[in-house]
Amino acid sequence: MAIPEDSWGLDGDDLCFSEEPGPSGEPCPSLSTPPPTPSPRLYLSPRSPSRSVPSPSPVSSFKEFTPDITADKPNETFRLRCSRPGLYLCSVTGLVFHVGGDRGEVAYRIVPWDQRLLARHHKKAAGPLFDIRCEQRSVLGLQLPHCEILSGGGGDFLSVAHLEDDAVEFLRPKGVTETHVLVDVSGLSAFGNVNDEDFPPQPVRALVLLFYRPPDDPDDPESLLNVLMLPRNVVLREVQRIRKKLVGPERYIETPSQCKLHPDRDYVLSTSPQDDQILVEPTEAEFYCDNYDNYVPSFQVTLETRLKRIKLLLTEGRGSRNVWERRFGLSTAAVQASGGPSASDLVHSKRLLEVRTGFVEGISGPALMSLLDRLLEKKVITDAEGEEAEAKPNRRDRARFVIDIVRKKGEDASLEMIEFLEEDDPFLFENLDMC
Repeated sequence: MAIPEDSWGLDGDDLCFSEEPGPSGEPCPSLSTPPPTPSPRLYLSPRSPSRSVPSPSPVSSFKEFTPDITADKPNETFRLRCSRPGLYLCSVTGLVFHVGGDRGEVAYRIVPWDQRLLARHHKKAAGPLFDIRCEQRSVLGLQLPHCEILSGGGGDFLSVAHLEDDAVEFLRPKGVTETHVLVDVSGLSAFGNVNDEDFPPQPVRALVLLFYRPPDDPDDPESLLNVLMLPRNVVLREVQRIRKKLVGPERYIETPSQCKLHPDRDYVLSTSPQDDQILVEPTEAEFYCDNYDNYVPSFQVTLETRLKRIKLLLTEGRGSRNVWERRFGLSTAAVQASGGPSASDLVHSKRLLEVRTGFVEGISGPALMSLLDRLLEKKVITDAEGEEAEAKPNRRDRARFVIDIVRKKGEDASLEMIEFLEEDDPFLFENLDMC
């Protein structure tokens, strides 16, 4: 599949071609000979993979979209539907698709890395692994988010692993921007950023994520705060989904989480106030920048007393240099979880009103259509109401119409919708705390 030289904002002078066969099976013309590499085959590549290139096009030229999400087991599936060529930026995963056809549907999901396969090639993960499919073959290129700091040489050893069945090839990037790795594709399967196993560790852009488990018993004040140190290009929705699957209900605390951490160095977490009733375990923890599958805590903070607010400080080693520091509230989450009414105690129509905003923003297009079909089948809504819902111009307006019209029909109709939602989108149902 021919790729225009300027499709990613790179000039022809920046490129060289390998001697290996191209997608058509014919040898590519050689402009210069790249250095030896263990990759099975390398197609189009920049003359220097470590060179930072300008952003491929102005930010305004990206069309940001919210994908339709289907809660398939064991993974969620994201979908992009487009009707014209362009660059499409996924608001959930950070992936950018270069679409060249007039029309197409791209389905993609996050899948686990085969760590043994990477180790055999002396590589390690540098981003999530995305399994990408497009029947129309209209995707010409990808931009995969990375967490490296280019000014410190962090992008020098990046490449893109392309996995299909049991085979793997490592593609040299066409370019590396401050946030993404650019690669041309001629066919789709699984793609993910990787680094050389022995590359010199450099600081990376990272996240400190907080998950809080309030007291289970109103008479027992003990609660638990899980602290995760992760590379910044993880997909937050996937972290939340895996955490919920592993440990059950806990609350994600939204607070500024960005920082810079150094791989393979130890970090110490401390609290304010410092108290015998606040226990941090372990006393120090190492940061691993290739953690894209197992989202286990780096630290656990056990609180044996009720606190309205707490301050966390993360320092490198036993030194005094703070790399991350935040103060945030805990009281609202604790009261809501322990002292407030449970979801099942609320009247059904009121439950729908309580989650209205989250439902409108969170339900995917396919799940909404399935819900609408079931409401029609059970005569919760009429044919005319169903047609009016489908005539709405976008997903949010359709979701708004459906939840409002059902809750106004009373308790029986509201209960039917709640039960259908639990079956059609269990992940959203749990996220809305409707259990």
